[in-house]
Amino acid sequence: MNKYFFATSLFLLLSFSISAQKGWELGGWLGTSYYLGDLNTEFRLNRPGLAGGLMARYNFNTRVCSSTSFNFGRIRAKDEDSSNSFERMRNLSFYSNVYDISSTLEFNFFNYVHGTDEWYTPYVFSGFSVFAYNPKANLDDQTYNLRDFTTEGQLDGESYGNIHAAFQVGIGMKWDINENWSFNLSLGSRKVFTDYLDDVSTTYPDLNTLTLTQGPTAAALSDRSGIDGFATQGRQRGDSRNNDSYHFIGIGLMRYFGNLECPKISNF
Repeated sequence: MNKYFFATSLFLLLSFSISAQKGWELGGWLGTSYYLGDLNTEFRLNRPGLAGGLMARYNFNTRVCSSTSFNFGRIRAKDEDSSNSFERMRNLSFYSNVYDISSTLEFNFFNYVHGTDEWYTPYVFSGFSVFAYNPKANLDDQTYNLRDFTTEGQLDGESYGNIHAAFQVGIGMKWDINENWSFNLSLGSRKVFTDYLDDVSTTYPDLNTLTLTQGPTAAALSDRSGIDGFATQGRQRGDSRNNDSYHFIGIGLMRYFGNLECPKISNF
């Protein structure tokens, strides 16, 4: 958490160290979403999901902005895509819609002034997100909410929640169409504060106990290998040392409202 706090504090320091100038931007974006975690340890990009959102940006000056966005994306992964033999035998899969509210600070590398010859800039951003999710899987042509079946043998009251927070970092590019409208291209990565984005984190439970307490469907969802003796109690199912992440790549159209002039002391 210290590195997250430092990065956010640096943005705040920059925002107050440059003379203030004001201007709002409103718009939306469309793109794609990806997931990395226990069911995608190889950084595969073969199962993109549709993503999009609405965003409001407040320009403090030509270099520093803050933004709030409401975003949606679908994430998914399957072990069958892996080149790792254990993961293919494990044969787990999931998908989930993610609903995300994000607040970030942005830093423009160049002075960015709408309607002038300073009409483009690369930028970086950092902040926090709160998101809702609900991992699901298909089994025998039926769809199940995995959280309801405690597939790793969680006790009552110990199942993971479906609302969590994430730390966000990203890069992007802004460029004007004219003095009022601009395009934004961005890549934002959210490192979430849970390892259950995909319903996979620790070890296999005792499947007999899981069958007695949650029913045979729970055991079938926990172990989808189809291999006798594969899912023995205590055998690794996931890796709890690293939390999951999801990522949005998109292009946005923004409408500028205001009069943003170049501050005299912002050249650095």
